[in-house]
Amino acid sequence: MIDGGFDMSGFSMMDLFRMEVEGQAEVLNENLLALENDPQSPETLESLMRAAHSVKGAARIVDLDAAVNIAHVMEDCFVAAQGGTIVLDSPKIDVLLQGIDFLVNLSQVGETGVASWIAEHQEEIETLQRAIAALYAEGEETSEENIEETKEETAEPPVSTSENDEATVGDMEEATEPEPEPAPPSPSKSESALVATKTQKPTVTPKRAIAQPQNPPSSVQPSTSTKEVKDRVVRVSADNLNRIMGLAGESLVEANWLEPFGESLLRLKKHQRDLCDGLTQLQEALSGIPLNSDAEKRLQDVQAKGRQCQEMLVERLNELDLFARRSANLSDSLYREVISSHMRPFEDGVNKFFRMVRDLAKNLGKQAKLELIGKSTQVDRDILEKLDAPLTHILRNSIDHGIEMPEDRIAAGKPPRGQIRLEAAHRSGMLSITISDDGRGIDLDKLRQKVVSKGFTSAEMAEKMSEAELMEFLFVPGFSTAAKVTEISGRGVGLDIALSMAQEVGGTVRAVSQPGKGMSFHFQLPLTLSVIRTLIVEISGEPYAFPLTRIDRILLVAKSQISTIESRHYFTLNGENIGLVSASRVLELAGANLKLDAIPIVVVGDRDSRYGLVVDKFLGERDLVVRPLDPRLGKVPNISAAALREDGSLVLIVDVADLVRSIDTLLASQDLSQIEQDGNDNEENPQKRVLVVDDSLTVREMERKLLENHGYHVEIAVNGMDGWNAVRSGQFDLVVTDVDMPRMTGIEFTSLMRQHPKLKSIPVVIVSYKDREEDRVKGLDAGANYYLTKSSFHDNTFIRAVRDLIGE
Repeated sequence: MIDGGFDMSGFSMMDLFRMEVEGQAEVLNENLLALENDPQSPETLESLMRAAHSVKGAARIVDLDAAVNIAHVMEDCFVAAQGGTIVLDSPKIDVLLQGIDFLVNLSQVGETGVASWIAEHQEEIETLQRAIAALYAEGEETSEENIEETKEETAEPPVSTSENDEATVGDMEEATEPEPEPAPPSPSKSESALVATKTQKPTVTPKRAIAQPQNPPSSVQPSTSTKEVKDRVVRVSADNLNRIMGLAGESLVEANWLEPFGESLLRLKKHQRDLCDGLTQLQEALSGIPLNSDAEKRLQDVQAKGRQCQEMLVERLNELDLFARRSANLSDSLYREVISSHMRPFEDGVNKFFRMVRDLAKNLGKQAKLELIGKSTQVDRDILEKLDAPLTHILRNSIDHGIEMPEDRIAAGKPPRGQIRLEAAHRSGMLSITISDDGRGIDLDKLRQKVVSKGFTSAEMAEKMSEAELMEFLFVPGFSTAAKVTEISGRGVGLDIALSMAQEVGGTVRAVSQPGKGMSFHFQLPLTLSVIRTLIVEISGEPYAFPLTRIDRILLVAKSQISTIESRHYFTLNGENIGLVSASRVLELAGANLKLDAIPIVVVGDRDSRYGLVVDKFLGERDLVVRPLDPRLGKVPNISAAALREDGSLVLIVDVADLVRSIDTLLASQDLSQIEQDGNDNEENPQKRVLVVDDSLTVREMERKLLENHGYHVEIAVNGMDGWNAVRSGQFDLVVTDVDMPRMTGIEFTSLMRQHPKLKSIPVVIVSYKDREEDRVKGLDAGANYYLTKSSFHDNTFIRAVRDLIGE
């Protein structure tokens, strides 16, 4: 479908014709299949007539007489059906579908080769034209009296059009010149196989005045009453869209930069206030000392300018805070809109399967109907393209292997027509796609025998396998349950493509069979490839992101739980020994010498093996906007893409499948060094780091000195917002916070920490002047480990609480 606002200057007329045919072919296919269920639907017939008329007009503009003639006889057929002269049953629809195929094939021919292509297929074109014309010939032999009656009954055009319909160039030609009606020759005997309806009656061309619309429909965008009015569409290249995505992500990062910048100005305001207080104290100190008038005036001027600067800074800070919020909201909205531009309705990528299922079932002598559920479900355009091949193979297998012959279905107590369902939905933050049929399913005993005969496992092991384990063999390359190889299936290809596609995008696929009742395939895929949910870890001091969909488990393993066999480390998880490898070694980075009681491990793997990847630390979960690597770099080993974090720093996204292959290679070459986690046990334990958050200078300094005197390293923050920025950017073992602070209270600050995946495990001590029970309950409900009053400084209660939480 071509949009009027789209710049078409770079397209030839044949390009535009191809776009037009592609859009109208979708309408024709969809409505012809709908016509099989309701052959006399006036809305469907009108949509078909309009689409054929539009193709005819477009073909006339590019001077393709062959396409004009085919579209014209198709339009005549639909007009005859509208007038009740004929009924378009399934055999007639088969012929009309051939007409659509011809128009699509012709539109795909290059501009320079179209003349030779038409000449080469001239006989087929003429045969097809006669076959379509024969469809309405049977209803055209009427007596002169009946023809006159028909003229009287159809004096008013039966097809109404919108007042806003516009005529195309081809329509204007029709309006100014009488249209020469092609007189298709009668089909020959050799062409009888193509003709759906045979007749020996003379062919009479339907009179165009009988059912011609008053306002010819537009050849650019036909109005169809059977479909909802679609949004205005423009065509944008994928590269252009990716660049817009990148800019939107950068805009979001830049907007996040404003908040810490505002915090720095807030600290400047605090210093300025301290300066003004110092000047006041200086004036008080000099009050007993006689000053000359000039010195006293200068001191007063400095104080006045200090107050003026402070007032101005307060105003600018308020304006900056307001701008930062607006900028963040705007950037977030832009980012979400760009993300949505990557999405398409599920039906856009699967509409062609209705025709495929119908034609394939008829070729096999079966009956099958495809039902689409969740057609408006939004799917990433890249995922939708990748789904094409897997869904094609699964649907073909469903018809060939699953759906039984009509007589077999009736004998089994089923309706003669098989049902295939294709469903898409968003579930638990993932795209769920299910393909199911009500056919014979898979006999698990026969599948088990096939697995053994192929040599994949022994008969004893096969007997012990669960249904889920057996079904996994369907996705092994070269494996097939078909008794014989056909053009449709049985070559052992297809389902391995489904598995490869799912793994490529970070998803899964599984098969479920109910013998005698049907078969289903379930895909779990990410909602979009543009934004992915990741776990960010630190490896050799640098952040790396693992897509969550490719991670089996994340866990902390105590050193006592790690065993060694032949210099290889492993631990046991659910009865399975998981080999441990160093992430820095696989990524060829400098190894980290860590002193950890519990080792952070990311468990990854594929169908054949799983490994525990040892990292330095977990940094938390993040949604990342994926940025493709510069193509000039080629394939970067173990890395799939990059992204920007909220602070503007770059993080590389790990290609887990490639990483697993690298581990296999290193293991095979015996080139995987041992994990170095112990470090030097004789070294001193590092100082525990404490963040003190309080807007009172006196309290801050008291807490800092008290903690430092007991051997702790202390950093300070002047309010709740300053503390929130500090705790996210630094590494702390404990946070001590006040309650009543500007911009963010201690309760709010503690709640945010408990909601943050990286910070939720850090102990928090609230120290407040308020000693009321309700305040204590609020603090503890927010997630604080201790709620103390500031009087606790005098009896070691504060230090005992700190030691209880993080030790000496």
